[in-house]
Amino acid sequence: MATTAHGSHGPLAGVRVVELAGIGPGPFAAMLLADLGADVVRVDRPGGAGLGIDPAYDLTNRNKRSVLVDLKAEGGAATVLDLAERADILIEGYRPGVSERLGIGPDAALARNPRLVYGRMTGWGQDGPLAERAGHDVAYIALTGTLSMIGGPGEPPTVPANLVGDYAGGSLYLVVGVLAALQYARTPGGRGQVVDAAIVDGAAHLATMIHGMLAAGGWQDRRGSNLLDGGCPFYGTYETADGQYMAVGPLEQRFYDEFGRLLGIGDTAPDRGDITRWDELRTVIADRFRTRTRAEWTEVFEGSDACVAPVLSLREAPHHPHIAARATFVEHGGLTQPAPAPRFSATPASVRRGPARPGADTEAVAADWGVPGLASP
Repeated sequence: MATTAHGSHGPLAGVRVVELAGIGPGPFAAMLLADLGADVVRVDRPGGAGLGIDPAYDLTNRNKRSVLVDLKAEGGAATVLDLAERADILIEGYRPGVSERLGIGPDAALARNPRLVYGRMTGWGQDGPLAERAGHDVAYIALTGTLSMIGGPGEPPTVPANLVGDYAGGSLYLVVGVLAALQYARTPGGRGQVVDAAIVDGAAHLATMIHGMLAAGGWQDRRGSNLLDGGCPFYGTYETADGQYMAVGPLEQRFYDEFGRLLGIGDTAPDRGDITRWDELRTVIADRFRTRTRAEWTEVFEGSDACVAPVLSLREAPHHPHIAARATFVEHGGLTQPAPAPRFSATPASVRRGPARPGADTEAVAADWGVPGLASP
């Protein structure tokens, strides 16, 4: 397994980001910016967040620095605005109106720094009937229709951890938004602005292709009935003799032909083009996979274009030969973790620091950013 590199700080070196501490998609978005080289200062509150893991293991706070500011105490808001004045991007994940009530909302921050990009990360968005309501990932993706697509036919929808909502529909869209806004702010005549990143918007946007297929009649609006949602017998997972699973996805005919040959069903399986026989085909494939272990099937399909792979656990994944060769996971401070992504030829990113401990960098940030009041007792 690779360890971390020390060299270039990535393509965002020189970009300053203020992250107002929260949970979920906001911290992950700030981590991505930090991975890419931005100087991310996380403003933690005394006592910590209501939810969260031991700070020593919170990998979403890697590559950041942390300061402690009590936003409800006298001078707290002014200190955050001092940081915002020196920043390029500010990220917050409060409910609509909270930052305004604390005195650190967009109007106050942009008045101090007209070129600031003010990123707002919420589930429901800054407006709409549900904007003031509490929520979590599963509810956000439920209302967009995205959750309804995930799971088997006749089974309840399957919760995809918090990857589709919080991180794909939330964090990644916030990062795209603030970087696009930063590009605009740095153009002649450009200025700062507010980026309203809502998980409901991002999760809906992720399904753009599916909506096109639905409109064209190429997608049925029911779970487990389509080419890419597990309805197709040659796009899904199958249990092996040892209770493990193989992932199967030979959609193209030439790949399917190789799949059938290696699986040993090429001459006997029902025609894959006959949808009325898909259940029969699924049974044939399932029965065949149950005759060998995951390791045995992995060896059978090794080096082929059959589009078959073993389903690995979180602990197994870093040790797969391909994943290891690409150093997709790295080790830093004794913690195995996903490496920064994507990759850059001229400005490679790296894990430079472990998870920021709340308040541990207050003195250093006060000096580096020129905010002496930050370090005052």
